[in-house]
Amino acid sequence: MTTAVTPDQRTESQHIRLALFALATGGFAIGTTEFVTMGLLPQIAEGVNISIPTAGHVISAYAIGVVVGAPVIAALGARIGRKRMLLGLMAMFVLGNVLSAVANSYEMLMAARFLTGLPHGAFFGIGAVVGTSMVAVNKRAWAVSMIMVGLPVANIVGVPATTLLGQKLGWQTPFLAVGVLGLLTLVAVWFWVKPQPVDSATNMRSELSALARPQVWMALLVGTVGFGGMFATYTYIAPTMTELAGFSAAAVTIVLATYGVGMTVGTLVGGRLADRALMPSLYGGLIAVTVVLAVFGWMAQTKPTALIAVFAMGCSASILIPALQTRLMDVAHEGQSLAASLNHSTLNIANALGAWLGGVVLAAGYGYEWPSRVGAGLAVAGLIFAVISGLMDRSAKKSGSDQAIA
Repeated sequence: MTTAVTPDQRTESQHIRLALFALATGGFAIGTTEFVTMGLLPQIAEGVNISIPTAGHVISAYAIGVVVGAPVIAALGARIGRKRMLLGLMAMFVLGNVLSAVANSYEMLMAARFLTGLPHGAFFGIGAVVGTSMVAVNKRAWAVSMIMVGLPVANIVGVPATTLLGQKLGWQTPFLAVGVLGLLTLVAVWFWVKPQPVDSATNMRSELSALARPQVWMALLVGTVGFGGMFATYTYIAPTMTELAGFSAAAVTIVLATYGVGMTVGTLVGGRLADRALMPSLYGGLIAVTVVLAVFGWMAQTKPTALIAVFAMGCSASILIPALQTRLMDVAHEGQSLAASLNHSTLNIANALGAWLGGVVLAAGYGYEWPSRVGAGLAVAGLIFAVISGLMDRSAKKSGSDQAIA
C-alpha cells in the first residue's frame, strides 16, 4: 500500500531541494574560481608582470587559504547561526574574487587569492551539516553529494567557459563572473536555506573536541593518503595524455571534461551507495581507485582506453567524497562543522602530497605511466587506514556490549 504524499510534504521536499541547489551553486562558483586560474597562468603572469612559474604561486596561495580557513573559521564561528555563517562565507568569497579582478600587482593578487580560499572548506563543511540536517538519516550522504556535485560540474562547464572568457576579454573577467555567481548564491541561500539556531551546547570547545577523537584523525588520514593517489596522477594529466596517448595539446580539454563527467557520476553514485552502507562504500571506493590507478599507465597508451581510464579515475575517486564527508560528521559528534570543514583542508594536503610524489618519480627519470602507479600505492595505504578505522569501530561496539552484559 502506497502512502499518499500530502501537499505540505511536497512543499517541504521542494524547499529542501531548493536549499541544496543553493548550496550546490556555491560549490559550482568555488570550483570554478579554484581551477580557472590554472588555465590562465600565462595571461595572469603578463597582467601583473611576473613569470609563469611565479604566477603558479597564486594557485598555492588559494590552497593555503583553504587549509588555514577551514578549521579556523569553523571553530571561531561555532556560536554563529549556520545560515548566517554561510552568508558571511559567501560574502567573503565574493570580496576575494572582486579583489582578484582589480589586483594590479603580484602581492595584491596573492593576498586576494588567499582571502578567496579562506571560506572554501568552511562553506562545504557547514553546508554539509546544514544539508544533512534537512533530510532523513538514510539520505544524509545523498544530501552531501547534492552539495558537492557543484565542484565536478564546475570542471565540465564553469572552468572551460570562464577560461575562454578570460582568453577573450582579459584574465580579470572570470573573477568578476565568479563574483556574480557568488552574489547569486548569497540570494539563493538567503531565500531558500532556513535559519538554524545554534545548540546551546555548541561552542568553540565543543567543535575542537572533534580533534580529540582518534576516528576523526583516521578519517582525515584516509582522505589525505587515499586522495593523494588520485592527485599524483591528475596533476600530470596533460603531459601524460600528450606523451603517452598522443592527444594534441588542444584536445586535453576533452580529457579534462571527461574527468569532470566521471567526477559528477561518481559523486552522485557515491551518495546513494554511502546511504546504503557507509563503510563498505568507503572500502569499495578505495579498492576501485587502487585498481584504476594500477592499470592507468597501461590504458593511457591509446586514446580510447586513455579516455576510459580518465573517466574511471574521476568516477572512482569521487565515490569516496560523500562517504568520507558523512563518516567525518558521524565520528566528530559535537564537532561536526569543524570535522566536515577539515575534510577540504585534507583534500588540499592530498593534492600537495600527490603532486610532490608524482614529481619525485618523474624527476628520477621514470615515464609518465609511473605517477599513477605511485598513486595506486597511496590508495592501498588509504584502504589500510580505512580498514583499521572499521576494526576500531567493531572493537568499540564489542567493548560496549561486553560492558552492558557485565
